Amino acid sequence: MNESSDNGDPARFSPRNERLTGLFERGAGAVLREALGDLHPAEIADWFESLPARNRDAAWGFIDPVQRHAVLAEIEDAVRAGRLLTMHAEELAALAAHLDEDDVVDILQDLPEHAVEDVLDTMAAQDRERLARALAYPEDSAGGLMNRDAISVRADVSVEVVQRYLRRLGHIPPATNRLMVVDREGWLLGTIRLADLLIRDTGERVESFLLDDVEPIIADLPANEVSKLFERRDYVSAPVVDGEGRLLGRITVDDVVDVIREEEERSFMQMAGLDEEDDLFGPIGAAARRRLVWLGTNLATAFVAAWVIARFDETIEQVVALAILMPVVASMGGIAGTQTLTIAIRGIALGQLGLHNARALLGKELMVGVINGLVWAAVVAVIAALWFRDPWLGAVVAAALLLNTVVAALAGTVLPLLLRRLSVDPALAGGVVLTTITDVVGFAAILGLGALALA
Repeated sequence: MNESSDNGDPARFSPRNERLTGLFERGAGAVLREALGDLHPAEIADWFESLPARNRDAAWGFIDPVQRHAVLAEIEDAVRAGRLLTMHAEELAALAAHLDEDDVVDILQDLPEHAVEDVLDTMAAQDRERLARALAYPEDSAGGLMNRDAISVRADVSVEVVQRYLRRLGHIPPATNRLMVVDREGWLLGTIRLADLLIRDTGERVESFLLDDVEPIIADLPANEVSKLFERRDYVSAPVVDGEGRLLGRITVDDVVDVIREEEERSFMQMAGLDEEDDLFGPIGAAARRRLVWLGTNLATAFVAAWVIARFDETIEQVVALAILMPVVASMGGIAGTQTLTIAIRGIALGQLGLHNARALLGKELMVGVINGLVWAAVVAVIAALWFRDPWLGAVVAAALLLNTVVAALAGTVLPLLLRRLSVDPALAGGVVLTTITDVVGFAAILGLGALALA
C-alpha cells in the first residue's frame, strides 16, 4: 500500500489526499493508519492541512505517535500553531527531543511566550540553555535558521585523530559535507571536506587541506539574504558565526529551500493583500479582518477612477462608444504595467535592481511599452473604426491606448523603487497603486481625447 510514487509530482497530491480523506470520513481507521504509515511526514502534513479545522483533532489521532514529531515539523505555521495550543508542555518537550534544533526553534516560535517558558521548564538544563540561546535570534535571520549540530575540529590535529573522533561520535548529522575548523577559542578558521578525510594520509594535519571557499554567515543576516548566498554559491551547508567570528552552528540547504518557498508564497499572497501564513480553513473572522483593509483600499481607488469618469459625463452622453471602449484601454494598460511591475519586483528581490541601474531598466521598458503600444493601438484603431464606422473614434482609442501603455511601463518601473524607498513592500502595495494609475490615466486619456476630437 505504498503511495510514495506520488513524491515529487504535485499534480498527484490531490488524489492521494482525497483517498485518505475518504478513508477518514468512512471511519476506516485501520486502513487509514496503514496508509499514513507508508507516507513521508511531509505528505501526511500535506493531507492534514487539507482537512477542515473541525476534523483535525480526530485526524491527528490516526497518525502514528512515532511520526507525529516529524509531521509537526512539516506542517505550515498557521496550522501548526493551532495544533500546538492543544498540547501540554510535557508533550511538546517530548516531541522536541526527537527533532533537530532548528525545527524545535520553529515550533517554539509559534507558541505564546508563557507557553515557551513552560516547555523550557520541563527540559534538562543543558537543552533548555541551548534552546534559549537559539530563540534569542529572530525567526527570519541566519541565527533563527541555524542548527547547532555542526561538527568542529582543530586545525593542529591529524586526520587519524579526526577519524577516531568521528567514530566515537557514532553519528554524522544529515547534510554534513564539511567539518568546521576552529581554534582553541572557538574562532572559525575555515572548513574541510568530509570526503578529504577518506583520501588524505592519516598523519597529515587538518591545517594542510583547510579551505576558506565557504563564506561564514553572520547570525543576524536576514534569511532572504542567506537564501541568495546558497543559491549563488551552491552551498550544501555553511557555518554561522557571531559578530566576532566565533562558530555558533551551521545552516543546511534543506532549511534554505524552505525559506525560498516561503518567500515565493509571501510574494504571491501579498500581491492580493493576503498573509502567506493564512490557514486554508482558518477562522472566518480573522480571514475577513485581514482582507478588509485591502478591499477598502481598492474601493477607495475605484472611487478615484469613478471621479475621473464623472468629470467627462457630458462627453460620454454625446459619444456612448467611448464608455464601451474604456475598459479596453484600462485593461491593456493594467496588463502592460503588471508585466513591468513583476520584472522590477523580481529584480529588487534578487538584488539586481537599484537606483544605480533603474534608468537603464526604465529606458528598456519604455521602449517595450512604445512598441507594444503602437502594435496594439493599430489593431484597436481598426476594430473600433469598423465597429462604430468612425475613423476618428478609432484614432482616439489608439492614442489613449498608446499613452496608457507607456505610462504603465513608467509606473511599473518607478513604483516598486519608490515604495521600497518609503519602506513599503512593493509586492504588497504595488498592484493596488498600479491599477489605480492605469485606470485613471486610461479613462482620462480616452475621455479627454474624445472630448477634444469627437464631442
